[in-house]
Amino acid sequence: MLNRCKSLGLALVLAVLAACATAPPVQEMSDARQAIAAAREAGAERFASSQLEQAQQRLVAAQGFLNRGDTSANWAYARRDAVAAKEIALEAMLRSREARAAADAP
Repeated sequence: MLNRCKSLGLALVLAVLAACATAPPVQEMSDARQAIAAAREAGAERFASSQLEQAQQRLVAAQGFLNRGDTSANWAYARRDAVAAKEIALEAMLRSREARAAADAP
């Protein structure tokens, strides 16, 4: 009986994890858009334009995967590109802040 309960519990946990893994990357897309906006505010168009462009391209790629259809593979690729877009945008934001600070220093 105890083994059956453990097996049932394990199956339930695996089902929940599988469902989470196959959900569309709504939060990741939002995070990437916000990071790109923050990078722009920090002056990335001037101080880190190539990184900003890369971030935007990865976000466009992520959106393209979402537009291809509701499959777990498309969502996984979209998630990967959205996370990459966020990371690149945050790097651009930091680089822009540093460059601005250096430019403002006496």
